Amino acid sequence: MAIFLILAPYGAFSLLMLVTSAASSVFAASAICLATVAIDVVRGRSVKILAAGSAIVFAAIGLYLALIDPQLGTLGVKLSVDIGIFVISLGSLLVRRPFTLQYALEAVPAETAAMPGFLTANYVITGAWTVAALLMAAGNLVLLYVPGLPLWSSLAVAFAARNSAIYFTKWYPEYLQIKYGTPARALPDAS
Repeated sequence: MAIFLILAPYGAFSLLMLVTSAASSVFAASAICLATVAIDVVRGRSVKILAAGSAIVFAAIGLYLALIDPQLGTLGVKLSVDIGIFVISLGSLLVRRPFTLQYALEAVPAETAAMPGFLTANYVITGAWTVAALLMAAGNLVLLYVPGLPLWSSLAVAFAARNSAIYFTKWYPEYLQIKYGTPARALPDAS
């Protein structure tokens, strides 16, 4: 359930981009991000870096479209979103607060969170998501500058990068448990 809430704004954005304007899509995604923040607040959880940052990214792109360049193409909007997510993810690593850590701390017992490898595992998993965001941005960038490429090539890169990151998020804690005998589920269920 947690992974659904984490990815819901991005899924809604992608689907809405197929049927409505880019501005409507990013504003709807921003609203969904804000709803996930509100759900966390109501449940007494921390406001997540990813959700709050994504709400800002989506809203900023929407304002850019509404006020400055309403003709920005679909690829430009998707590239902007991917770059925004990359900046959030990389930024969380640079400030030594990997964004996955907030989700993990709410999903595991305190004794698991106190283990020496717990923080390192979150750095590795956040790194995987950072690479996935970079690959998605690169896929859109290549499609933007090589217009002869089929649209599905960018979609394939995005699909593979996102699903690989989801798989890795689920697999890595299980791998650590097998390797070191530590408790599994360092992050919410990714299935």
